[in-house]
Parts: sequence; C-alpha cells; structure tokens
Amino acid sequence: MTDESPPPSAPDPEPNPNPNPNPLIHPRRVSFEHGLLSIQKLVFIDPIQTLAPVKHKLTDAASNNRVGSAAIADVLQISGDHAHLVLETLGSVLHSESDPLVRAKPEEVDSVGADLRDLVLFLYIQSYKKLLPRTHKDSAAVADVWPSTSAFDGYLSALSPIQLVRSNSRRFMPSQADDETHQLSYLQKHLANIVSLLAEPVEGEGEESLVLSMEAFEHLGFLVQFGDKGSDASPLSQATPVFANSDPDMPAVPVPASQVHDWLLQNIASALEGITERISGKENGPANRLIKMMLCQMLVLLRTRLHLVVVNCHDSVIYLLAPLRYATMHGCSDTTIVLGAVGKALRVEHCERVHVIAASKRVCIANCRECVFFLGVNQQPLIVGDNHKLQVAPYNTYYSHLEEHMSEVGVEPSINKWDKPLALGAVDPHDSLSHPAGVADAQAESAACVDPDQFINFLIPNWFNGEEIGSTKDNPFSLPDAYMAAQQRNLKNLEETRQSLRETPLEENRKNELSSALHVYFKDWLYASGNIRQLYCLQGD
Repeated sequence: MTDESPPPSAPDPEPNPNPNPNPLIHPRRVSFEHGLLSIQKLVFIDPIQTLAPVKHKLTDAASNNRVGSAAIADVLQISGDHAHLVLETLGSVLHSESDPLVRAKPEEVDSVGADLRDLVLFLYIQSYKKLLPRTHKDSAAVADVWPSTSAFDGYLSALSPIQLVRSNSRRFMPSQADDETHQLSYLQKHLANIVSLLAEPVEGEGEESLVLSMEAFEHLGFLVQFGDKGSDASPLSQATPVFANSDPDMPAVPVPASQVHDWLLQNIASALEGITERISGKENGPANRLIKMMLCQMLVLLRTRLHLVVVNCHDSVIYLLAPLRYATMHGCSDTTIVLGAVGKALRVEHCERVHVIAASKRVCIANCRECVFFLGVNQQPLIVGDNHKLQVAPYNTYYSHLEEHMSEVGVEPSINKWDKPLALGAVDPHDSLSHPAGVADAQAESAACVDPDQFINFLIPNWFNGEEIGSTKDNPFSLPDAYMAAQQRNLKNLEETRQSLRETPLEENRKNELSSALHVYFKDWLYASGNIRQLYCLQGD
C-alpha cells in the first residue's frame, strides 16, 4: 500500500524560509490515473492535428472562456451524457480547487462548464498510454507494494482477468518511479504541442510568433507540479523565473512560448535524471516501505491521505476509515475493503472476488471479476474494460466519524447513484496492449443489483478507541424501499425464530443439543463465507 501524503515529522525548531530552492518537477499523477475516459471519440491519434481545429470550434462556442456540455457534445460529436461525463471527470482531477466546475452543484455542471484551456489539455492526454504491469525483480518495483507475497499465489485460473498482475513471476502495478518516468517522458515528447495549444499569436505577427500569458501558463498545473508529491501544490508561476520580472501590481506580460517550452524541457530532463539516480541508489539505500502480511491480513488506516493506493492484497480485510481525496485498488482478490470518504475519485481495477464498501464522489471499476460494490456515490459508477459478474448495492455501514469525513471532502449523503452504473468501452484505449480488430466499440459488461434479500449491513469494529467519538449513529445514505423492506423482514424473521426457540418446551439435554447444532452451523457459515478470518484478526488485534 502506498500514499502520496507527506509523512508526519517533528517540526524544525528554526524553519528554513527556503527549504527547497530548486524543487523538481513532477507529473500530476491524478490527471493520468483518474482523468482518462474509455470513449473512442475522445482519443485523437494525432492530437495536435485534430485538436487545433477542435480548439477553434470550442473557442467559438465558449462564453467567458468556458465551454458547457452542449457545446462539447456538438463539437466532439458525442452524446449529451458523455459530454456531462467529460465535465464530471475533468472536475474530479482539476488542479485548482477554486475553479467553478469543482465547486458546482451536480445540477449546475452542464451550464458552468469547463475552462477552455483545461478542457483542451484534458482532451490532449486522452492519447496517453499506460505502462503494463511488470515483475518485481528489482527493488524499485516493490517499493510501494503491500503485501509482497500471498499464500494464494498460483491458485487462480489462467483465464482470470488479473492474470497480468498475478502469476508465477508475480506482476505488479508499475511503481511510482516507473509511472513518473513514463508520464514525464510523455510530457517531454508532447510538450511543444501542449504549449502551442495554450499559446496565442502576437497580433500582426502571425502564427509563428506565439506567446504565453501567466494565466495560460498556470493551466499547465493540470499536468505538472513542483515540490513534494502529494502535497497541495503552489501556483506554477511561483516556481518559474520566466515571469519573475513582472510587476505584481500590473498584469504579467506574456512571454515567448519557446522560452516556456525550453525551461520546462530542462526541468523535465533534470527530473528524469533524478529518478534514474534514485532508482539506482535503492539497492544500497534505506529499506523500502514494504509491509508483509500472510494468511490473516488486516490493515486499519485512520489518518487523512491525499492519494492512497492499495496493491495486490489477497485474503485480507482492510479498513481505510479516513477522509481521502483519491484512492486506487489494484490487483486484489478475496478481500474486503472498507473506505471512509473519498472526495474526488475511487478506482478499482484488476480485482477478483473483492467486496468494496465506499462513500465516494466518483467510482470507476475496470477489469474486475465477481466483485460486489456497496456504494454511496454521488456520480454514476463507471464500468470499463473486461468485467464479469459484477454486483452493486447501496451503502451498508457506518462508523462514528463517517459524516464528519464526508463533509470534509465533499461527499453528499443525499445523492446516491449506486444503481445507475454507466458501462463504457470493453477495451481500454489507454492501455498498451494490442486488441483484436473490431472490438474497439464494444461495450463493457455492466453490473447487476444485489438481491434485496441478500443485502446485509456490515459492522465496523470501533477502531477509534481513545479518540473522541464522532456523531454518526447510522448509515447516512438512505436505503431504497425494497432493501429497507427486506431488512425489516429479515429482522422480523430473526425475532420470530428467537421467540419460537425461547417458547419451545425442551428438556435440558435437548436444549444443549440444539445449542450445539446452532454453533456448528454458525461456525460452518463463518468458514464458508470467509468471515472467520476477521474474527481471528480482531482477536489478534
């Protein structure tokens, strides 16, 4: 498991006013990990040739430099629902929390629209291809993985959708270093196109003389940031000397686009060199952050995180009871994952027989099999890729700080679209695999709703001992009538069974036999359902 939050540390007695005068440039991983959509019409084979005329059309349709969903649908020739999805996705990964799209209410998204420059950058990176999983023979690949091995390795079918991440050679989600290198290399290759799309020609001098304003330059913060990964980034212009001579009381003077391009290229090259040195130094460096847990595996997280990733957890129970901005679950199997509140986006990919319980603004499910999702989600759950036998159900739990965490990250309890999954392409246009001809437009298999009679509440242990108890006393998401009726019916049946047992006249030895039989059946259910491991873990805790 890994996260991108800065680790806690004791404060320095005398803080350095300039602790990092030459911060390295980093790609904004969330844009590449949570900002890609499996919609073929958004993937431009030659982005600069196709996006330049698209930009002009969007500019003509823009109002105050913002583009609504109707204009997006018209220019890109996509449906209104997909145009709305573009805005929702862009809003979930924007670098500026003050942007109107980020702050818009659900019913305002289509009219508020997106800033033209952010939209163009969002459309450009739809051409990005992700790295394939790889083996973990070197330390860099396992530096951010928990756990490293599982007692269940090798027992999955060769036809499993997670065969890319679990095999005899054991494949993993690319490490942070690998991903960062790949994303920086992509930006390095496409930087000239990206800068030109944000630049404007000097009046009277033609297209050859492009300049970039400080305002346009700030929109590159959608793709890159300076400073510590995982921390809230400062404005991009503060990290560059390009606009250093601008009068703070006057609008910044635009600078040649070539100057910005060269400065960014230099920084990207330095960052790539730094990553190479960091990876080569791992063998003799400090031990990486690797936690190994076998058979009975339980993890409890109660602290705020900006971006958390859980990778290759098997036969585990994981409680992430904290306010999160982004979360990714990758390559897990036979595991129950309970998340607190995820304010931006949750992605679950290459998982098998996993139960996910989450309160989130947004959820994307990709390439999963036989998984059940108990959701409190404000936007339609996205289902992409090669999925099989997925089920969705309403949110089914709570803990004392849940509503406090939801309020902190902006998850709305009055909106739950768990039963409105939106299936996109069965083929992910952003992976690096080759696919048979003719399948690009195939739609992913959607999810079925859990039968109300099979729906049960999930009880979270009190992990907040010694802390102030929160105010949440019940599930903040209201249950649909069918599920509420089924719960009431089950509770009534349980009470009638208890009453019947109490009133049945039995001799003492018969009561003991009945009690023993009930215990045997309950124990068999614990083992058959896998819940026995939770009891062992709780007992060990």
